[in-house]
Amino acid sequence: MAPLLSVASATLLFLTAARAHFQVQYPPTIGAFDDDKEPTAPCGGYTPDFSKTATDFHVGGDAIATKSGHPQTQWLYRITTDDKAAGNWTQIYGQVQQSGVGTFCVPKVAVPESYIGQKAVLSIVADGDDGMLYQVLLARQLRRRRQRQDPSACTNSSSVTASFNEDPKLAALVGSSTNTTSGGGGSTGSTPSSSSPKSAAAGIYGSLSDVRALLAVGPLAALAMLVL
Repeated sequence: MAPLLSVASATLLFLTAARAHFQVQYPPTIGAFDDDKEPTAPCGGYTPDFSKTATDFHVGGDAIATKSGHPQTQWLYRITTDDKAAGNWTQIYGQVQQSGVGTFCVPKVAVPESYIGQKAVLSIVADGDDGMLYQVLLARQLRRRRQRQDPSACTNSSSVTASFNEDPKLAALVGSSTNTTSGGGGSTGSTPSSSSPKSAAAGIYGSLSDVRALLAVGPLAALAMLVL
């Protein structure tokens, strides 16, 4: 019986590892999620087409929510106006290291105002224990104002913690960056909290200038931040 259990355990671990990629919860990405295509740069195996899959994105800050199956994931958020996503990438938020399996949301990823009115490809790249993984969304028109309220998909698993951390492999995928040490796009947020799982969302912000952004995450996240 023991050998059978060992085989079953090994099989389960293999299947879990095979599905340990990440999915974007918000905003919508190009095409349906395809686990097999996700390692294909630069768009997870898909081709940008603004006539079919584009959405709106607010330069003042919009949420990006993901769900990772890796125990540790390093995130890169980048943008390009190249409609083929072939290059000219700019990093728009500090590289974040997620520890713990589950959902993770940055409630305020800001884009430089020079992009207002343009179409752009926004890319989310994950560096996990099985290599680089790619997903992209298309911005039909980058708008000036930030969304009024964060989407319901902007949630954080209780087991997830996060901190800013540079990854040389991800840094090689961008040609430039904008204020990446503090959250991007002119934000003055501090390093995400890595000491309190219950305040993963709130930990993205740490300065008084980001109080309004913190409150946008929701009252429970704000309360968690105050309790700590």
